[in-house]
Amino acid sequence: MTTSRLEAFSDGVLAIIITIMVLDLKVPLGDGLMSLKPYIPKFLNYLISFVYVGIYWNNHHHLFQAINKVNGAVLWSNLHLLFWLSLLPVSTGWMGENHDSSWPVALYGFVLFMSSVAFMIIEKVAIKGEGKESVIGQSVKKNAKEMISSIGYILGIVASFFYPIVGIIIYFIVAVIWLIPDKRIEREMN
Repeated sequence: MTTSRLEAFSDGVLAIIITIMVLDLKVPLGDGLMSLKPYIPKFLNYLISFVYVGIYWNNHHHLFQAINKVNGAVLWSNLHLLFWLSLLPVSTGWMGENHDSSWPVALYGFVLFMSSVAFMIIEKVAIKGEGKESVIGQSVKKNAKEMISSIGYILGIVASFFYPIVGIIIYFIVAVIWLIPDKRIEREMN
């Protein structure tokens, strides 16, 4: 089976995730700039989560450009990723309301960590189906960014119990690392 239905479904789920997150932003009470002040933490959390969804969408697109066929294991591992990403609106909202509290920041980091694990599982399942010499097999041999990200999420979760803002900063740094597109798959496809 080809990847087109899986990609279309995933694109739809990611669009819904962004929609749910933006609907959680409320219209400020008042018409002055100062009426925006209480909404700044919530907006910044939305922004970082929007960036994360964009990063996953971009990397998901690249990943499935390198995969020729989809089997049940790829479908289920993709659903596993979408499950964790679907928790972003809740964790984003909770952290936005309680950005200086440990548990909301830790939960947000846990959702990011599990999303990254789920993405790595898709890669492993795809390599198993396509073979180590396939484009995907050759593309993701070196996974330094993934490992740095996982370590970053774990450090952010731990830090959130002592200094929640440090956890948020670490999550932000990991997002910045991924803003530079991953060129491994593009190099292998050329």
